[in-house]
Amino acid sequence: MLKLEVNGESFDVVPGTTVADLVARWSGGPKGIAVARNREVVPKSRWSSTEVRPGDRVEIVTATAGG
Repeated sequence: MLKLEVNGESFDVVPGTTVADLVARWSGGPKGIAVARNREVVPKSRWSSTEVRPGDRVEIVTATAGG
């Protein structure tokens, strides 16, 4: 298992886990989601090819409407 941080919480994943896997597990889907890994935005086009590594800090945020 790999230990990383997702939205400030310790999280264990299997080797080979991608950003797309985290988004599916953490938020339920990609619509309206942005992801940063180690303070760098990961473009949605690279989510499925970007594997997380031990110690990574991932932030998954959801856009909300309103004013």
